[in-house]
Amino acid sequence: MSPETVTAPAAARAGLAGGRSQARARAARNHRLLVHGTRVALLVGLLGLWEWLARAAVIDPFYFSMPSKVWDQITQWAVNGTPQGPLWQQVWYTLYEALLGWVLGVIGGVVLGIALGRIRFLADVLGPFIKVLNALPRIVLAPIFLIWFGLGPASKVASAVVLVFFPVFFNAFQGAREVDRNLVANSRILGASNRQVTFQVVIPAATSWIFTSLHVSFGFALIGAIVGEYIGATKGLGLLVSASQGTFNAPGVYAAMVILAAIALLAEGLLAFLEKRLFRWKPADAGDGR
Repeated sequence: MSPETVTAPAAARAGLAGGRSQARARAARNHRLLVHGTRVALLVGLLGLWEWLARAAVIDPFYFSMPSKVWDQITQWAVNGTPQGPLWQQVWYTLYEALLGWVLGVIGGVVLGIALGRIRFLADVLGPFIKVLNALPRIVLAPIFLIWFGLGPASKVASAVVLVFFPVFFNAFQGAREVDRNLVANSRILGASNRQVTFQVVIPAATSWIFTSLHVSFGFALIGAIVGEYIGATKGLGLLVSASQGTFNAPGVYAAMVILAAIALLAEGLLAFLEKRLFRWKPADAGDGR
């Protein structure tokens, strides 16, 4: 039998596998285009319906406004500034408070969650206290923080921290508890210390749990900053919402909400990109279409 005869089936199989890979990639690309196209069509349809209902007086435009007026308000703020100063300054002020609160809340939640997940005694002692604090409506703490820290960013950062801390803590705690015990036992057999087990086994294994909480926790950080600004502040998007509401400026309220939604979507996109880069080793789910 000649070498050409032997290699022909292998070449055919390789060509078939390559064709299947290309077909899967093409199907995934078409699926993504369909999803994005449907999202855009849905958004355009909802905005068009809102505009039509307001112009036809089916809904009261004084209270519900309309997309065109909301866009005009955003444009006016961007070009002429807001009563509190330039629009970029209000956005940065809120973003600074939310980012700082988010970072502090994530660090505290991860550290305490991993510690309690690893040390049973700490979990038994502090567990009831954490459950009680988690049961408190944390939004009502914003006025207390305002009294403690004043109208500056510290009170808004504190509100963001308490909202971010608990979802991150519980995910980090659960991730530390869900680590494969056989993996930990094998590490100890190989001579790993408690510190090495924690940093080289437990934390990497809990990373996916932690990232799951990061996706929702930044939204909580924005909520904390906005609520704090709404109650009392000198700058920020929450103050814009409060001022617009006080003057019955419905487009201003919706405009601030649109800006907040854009910030949240941008943060979600950055987190998703970072997660994809960090977890390139994980196989794609069957339903992902990737």
